[in-house]
Amino acid sequence: MKTLTSSLLALGAAAALSMGVATTAQADDPIKAAFVYVGPVSDHGWSYAHDQARLAMEAELGDMVETTFLESVPEGADAVRALERLARTDHDIIFATSFGYMESVMEVAERFPDVAFEHATGYLSAENFANYNGHFYEGRYVLGKIAGLETEANTIGYIASYAIPEVISGINAFMLGAQSVNPDVEVKIIWVNTWYDPPREAEAANALIDQGADILVQHTDSTAMLQTAQERGVRGFGNDSDMGAFAPEAQLTAIVNNWAPYYIERVRAVADGSWETGSAMGSMESGMVQMAPFANMSDETRAVAEETMAGIIAGEVHPFTGPIFNQAGEEIVADGEVAPLDMILGMNFYIQGIDDAYPN
Repeated sequence: MKTLTSSLLALGAAAALSMGVATTAQADDPIKAAFVYVGPVSDHGWSYAHDQARLAMEAELGDMVETTFLESVPEGADAVRALERLARTDHDIIFATSFGYMESVMEVAERFPDVAFEHATGYLSAENFANYNGHFYEGRYVLGKIAGLETEANTIGYIASYAIPEVISGINAFMLGAQSVNPDVEVKIIWVNTWYDPPREAEAANALIDQGADILVQHTDSTAMLQTAQERGVRGFGNDSDMGAFAPEAQLTAIVNNWAPYYIERVRAVADGSWETGSAMGSMESGMVQMAPFANMSDETRAVAEETMAGIIAGEVHPFTGPIFNQAGEEIVADGEVAPLDMILGMNFYIQGIDDAYPN
């Protein structure tokens, strides 16, 4: 598997720069690495996946690293205080793992130039501030194909968190996958404006099922949607980790985020003095974007899903291949062309076929 830094992509204004960070650790001291999570590590979604990677890093690096984490840290002023506290307590590298932490990381990084800061899913960077992300829309394209083939009602329910580019591109990639195998499919969207709120996620799931959805998708972090799907006799997809144990009769598959190789590599870089700022992007090909086992679907659908994954990994299939039209019917990606990465990472529109007002 390729290491992630072998495929650094320029997401920010500059290419990778020499950082010049002098860690506080002495030669024989462990690297102190800290993680800040927007949800609890028990969410079995986004924060859980990051924490599993932290634990895998500890197992791999042993005495080379000492880690700590803060969970359920709200975005905004609380995040600033949390990051400052970690920077002041001699941490050498700090990973902030939610899009909404971006401005907070930038603010604190400016005050602590000798600490390496890393931010997941954002786009800002500085001399001691790197960002990293994954092509998670690749997985959502596969989910769309599965849903389009497996739905009997031609109605899919989609629970969305916040109207940020990552979520919008995921919705669009899902819809493109579904449309490619089922032009009659309809996607109903409920915005819950939270990353983690099991009761609200369950309420949204019930509302979508009541509207006729027989397959559910989520861009939220708890298992509540899948558990509700199983209780109501419909199917759905886990998010960020394999949630099949919580709904074995309902989960079709899940996008699984594998952050461990990146964390291992970045801590090693701090240890040997080679850490550089930059923008790293993982994918299915690199192994950052993975899929849980396919279940509760026909053999034909499984074959399509596996073929699609193989095509993405080989570089022969790209979810955002034209022609693609926006809701107004304007062509935004020409036939046979692939949407540029900056369009995908900054996506702020719905594609044609999504019957929902774009959120303000």
